[in-house]
Amino acid sequence: MRTAVYPGTFDPLTNGHLDILDRAAALFDRVIIAVASNSNKETLFTLSERQEILRYELKDMKNVEVSSFSGLTVDFARQCGAVALIRGLRAMTDFEYEFQLALMNKKLAPDIETVFLMTKSENSFISSSAIKWAASLGGCISEFVPPNVEKAIMEKNK
Repeated sequence: MRTAVYPGTFDPLTNGHLDILDRAAALFDRVIIAVASNSNKETLFTLSERQEILRYELKDMKNVEVSSFSGLTVDFARQCGAVALIRGLRAMTDFEYEFQLALMNKKLAPDIETVFLMTKSENSFISSSAIKWAASLGGCISEFVPPNVEKAIMEKNK
């Protein structure tokens, strides 16, 4: 069974994340969504809330699991028996950072590949931080996130 890990903060989960996940799930037998618990980012949702949102949205995807991790992504991937890390790319600005991260991960774990998947063009400008910003100012975010996520964000912004 070929397992891949798709790491991130997923704060919030976006349609861009789901696009990458759909394609990763078609390429691998098992995909583990690895929600980062020790991110340097300030999150809108707690770790538990992010996992709950993901589990709800992914309940029909039979080869996808939701987990959390702290520490090095490659260490978590090894614990899961993963052969690959999934990384989504939106634009060239993402590539430089992701490329450096992939090289470091390859040095730390030569047995684990990084697989870059480009998001669909309609998702190329979507970022979690932009969605949080727009929502905090009363903007409509319904075309960028699933309905369940939009509802959860609006609850947080009350």
